[in-house]
Amino acid sequence: MSIERIGIIGGGIIGLALARWVTQNRPGARVTVLEKEDAVARHQTGHNSGVVHAGLYYRPGSLKALLCRRGTSLLREYCAERGLPYEEVGKVLVAHDDEDAARLDDIERRAGANGVPGVTRLGPEGLREIEPHVSGVAGLHSPTTATTDFIAVAEALADDVRRAGGRIVLGAPVIALRQDTDKAEVLTGDPRGERVRRSFDRVIICGGLHSDRLARMAGAPAEPRIVPFRGQYHELARGSRYLVRGLVYPVPDPRYPFLGVHLTRHVHGEVMAGPNAILAAAREGYRLRDVLPRDLADIAAAPGFWRLARRHWTMGVREMAVSASSAVFARQARRLIPAITAADLRPAPSGVRAQALTRRGELLDDFAVDAYGRFSCVRNAPSPAATSSLAIAEHLGENVLFG
Repeated sequence: MSIERIGIIGGGIIGLALARWVTQNRPGARVTVLEKEDAVARHQTGHNSGVVHAGLYYRPGSLKALLCRRGTSLLREYCAERGLPYEEVGKVLVAHDDEDAARLDDIERRAGANGVPGVTRLGPEGLREIEPHVSGVAGLHSPTTATTDFIAVAEALADDVRRAGGRIVLGAPVIALRQDTDKAEVLTGDPRGERVRRSFDRVIICGGLHSDRLARMAGAPAEPRIVPFRGQYHELARGSRYLVRGLVYPVPDPRYPFLGVHLTRHVHGEVMAGPNAILAAAREGYRLRDVLPRDLADIAAAPGFWRLARRHWTMGVREMAVSASSAVFARQARRLIPAITAADLRPAPSGVRAQALTRRGELLDDFAVDAYGRFSCVRNAPSPAATSSLAIAEHLGENVLFG
């Protein structure tokens, strides 16, 4: 049986990229994107750092490594084709001390294995040539790491889908999923409070922060669970933007699952500091006061969460201190650029990262996609998912939908 009716749950960049891929590569298919919000790209896509990652860190041979490199190429071409901003501002990883410098060796090897072009090792003087206000004992420079506007990219993808005859249905939260031998059904709400039942041959769940709940609706296992982590940003005051030319990152500490405060010059000129990472009290908890008891109950009920908390509680305490105090936040930024003070920072909107967690308390590192009959679900798509979105769509289309 040829698949004709394709449903995609989620109007973020991955769902939209997949919808575009189907319309381009399967002209006979009827594609419908279901999005619960009143616009596309309202959550992770619209709250990320805007960085187009080159593939420095990822384990060679992993989906992250392969799809990041492929995705970077596809995204660069797409932005040029659609007239969207794409600036190769370059990134430096800054080693604060000798321990950091030793970690650069492994990152440099991974970058080489992943085919990241132009990566060079730097000493203190080389760092200052690229980022004059940075202080470090050593560094690694990736000249092709870029920035873009992922909201603009997502909106362009949505336009492509509509022009090709696909449908994007907004204000359509999923209420229930079911399947039988000849179809998959999606029950959604609508802005008038009515319920709409839609039938498809295949449904792909790209639900981001709610992907585990949607997977369970489809009859999939509860694990891995999504645990939300809120990332707080600050913006450098206009008069302090000169301190950062491109992207300035710390060397990742492999003991901890998150990167730490870094500095990013965006395509529209602003310079952001952050994000840190603390547990969010709601899956869409972009503010500290956003608390949803159901979301907290889900976290508390996840066996893996308590195992994760026992292993990384010191990091959690540190990140909470960074979040609570602009002075502590500035102290973290000063490890990279000593001239930054708390007076240079302005509060900026936060983001929430959907992180998949196993029962053993392990954060899934790689992209993960599972199939359950007529439903397929993207169970884990952390950074660099936005960078990789066009390649993820290609992978899903060729290996999941029509493989």
